[in-house]
Amino acid sequence: MNLGQLWEAIQASSLGIYIAESAWAFPTIESVHVIAIVTVVGTVAVMDLRLLGLTARDYPVTVMSRDTLTWTWLSFVLAAITGLLLFASKATNYMANPYFLAKMAMLILAGLNMAVFHLITWRTVREWDTAAIMPTGAKIAGALSLFFWVLVIFFGRTIGFTLGIYE
Repeated sequence: MNLGQLWEAIQASSLGIYIAESAWAFPTIESVHVIAIVTVVGTVAVMDLRLLGLTARDYPVTVMSRDTLTWTWLSFVLAAITGLLLFASKATNYMANPYFLAKMAMLILAGLNMAVFHLITWRTVREWDTAAIMPTGAKIAGALSLFFWVLVIFFGRTIGFTLGIYE
């Protein structure tokens, strides 16, 4: 089975057909997906703005991370589940859409940025946890994160306007 056949099989599954044909399933799942993404981006932005030294300079980075990380991950899992359900309804259309592919690429880049930040920069957080001026690595990670997540939103929103164009 090649990838094209896989996308067709997902779309032709009973779940894919149900979501695509239901009067309420797709819009409901999409609404939950949007709320989850907004929560992810909101909590990430709070942390990124702190890493850039633009807000909450008197708030320790570790405390802010502890306060936001659970919400970020719970919302991300919900966004991933709802995103997969939406994908099942029109898998072949999504995989032909360059904006969907760009959104997936930005999600991967955001994840890689976060991984590099946590594996390298975060190891020295005790040294700069309460500093008003963040180290360059933290600033770069925060700026890249904001950039990637804004693009995730942009490409995600554009998918809805271009879904029928690329087939």
